[in-house]
Amino acid sequence: MGDVNNPFLIYAYAGPKYFCDRIEETEHLISALRNGRNVTLMSPRRMGKTGLIQNVFHQIRRDYPEAACFYMDIFSTTCLDDFIIQFGQTVIGKLDNLSQKTLAAISGFFKSCRLVFSPDVLTGVPRGDFQPSQAQATLKEIFDYLEHSGKECYIAIDEFQQITEYPEKGVEGLLRSYIQFLPHVHFIFSGSKQHLMAEMFGSAKRPFYRSTEKMNLTSIPLEDYSLFAIRWMQAGGKDLSDELFQMIYQRFNGHTWYIQYVLNRLYEQKEPVLNETIFEKCLTDIVRSEMDEYQRLYGMLTENQSTLLRAIARERFVAAINSSIFIKKYGLKGSSSINAALKFLVNKEYVFKAEEGYCVYDRFMELWLQTLPYAGILK
Repeated sequence: MGDVNNPFLIYAYAGPKYFCDRIEETEHLISALRNGRNVTLMSPRRMGKTGLIQNVFHQIRRDYPEAACFYMDIFSTTCLDDFIIQFGQTVIGKLDNLSQKTLAAISGFFKSCRLVFSPDVLTGVPRGDFQPSQAQATLKEIFDYLEHSGKECYIAIDEFQQITEYPEKGVEGLLRSYIQFLPHVHFIFSGSKQHLMAEMFGSAKRPFYRSTEKMNLTSIPLEDYSLFAIRWMQAGGKDLSDELFQMIYQRFNGHTWYIQYVLNRLYEQKEPVLNETIFEKCLTDIVRSEMDEYQRLYGMLTENQSTLLRAIARERFVAAINSSIFIKKYGLKGSSSINAALKFLVNKEYVFKAEEGYCVYDRFMELWLQTLPYAGILK
């Protein structure tokens, strides 16, 4: 992987040298997979799950060249057919040398669907347009294809909780019935809706109950992240003090993507010495660039929901959401009204529950909400 212009990546993975820390998590995840334990990986959105998975797969490919690693994000899928199409396009043909003989064999292997191979515009490698006609049979054929490949396969399914939204019944049980009999296919089930993931893998009534090792991804330690940030800033001719980085880290409570995004903005500044004034200007520019979207999201809320959201933003963390002090301070309605609004805000990911209490999910939106007037607040 080549060098990048800005070392503080916010969307892609460019190799371990641009990946901060997560040494223990990487080693632990690889060890679990290599020893036959599927893993449930949970954290709030934008904490770094995808980057960790890509770092794990990078090391597996390096250390075990014959292994096959696949990543798929199913957040946009809405039904079982969508899942099967994406699953098929992710793995079919990727375990073979794709000679004409092999393509014929693959096509013959799948009886329940039509595979149409056409040249890929970017790579010239044939790809399959997967159009299942019999969902359950096709799904079984994909799993059989993986198992009969003779390779150790590692598959990460991101936003796995999305399968609970499918209209088809029994999807969890169907997947579990195939996955449990695949000793050479290893899975990472990753998700950001922690309450749903915890229910899927922690309830005795659910098919995936106790079928995986659970792993919660938390913030990168301050000291490790500071060393990483200062080192890369120095390499780019920037002076970032440990005190300023601590301010950035604490402003976002260690939430990886938001810290990384600010560092990315700071790295492009012309000034060689970074300070609090430059940091605050970056924040203002970021929030201003997202203002239209924040106004749209805010406008979709009822009065009770928007009032509670603004109150949470001003407090940053609310441990006791129904406390009389919090209710009186912000002129909120009773507990039942608060709980109904909170349920909606959590389900729609305006708010999530951190260790310190409820907080606004989007840390930049939180800054925008703090600028809105709040007539009911008690000084």
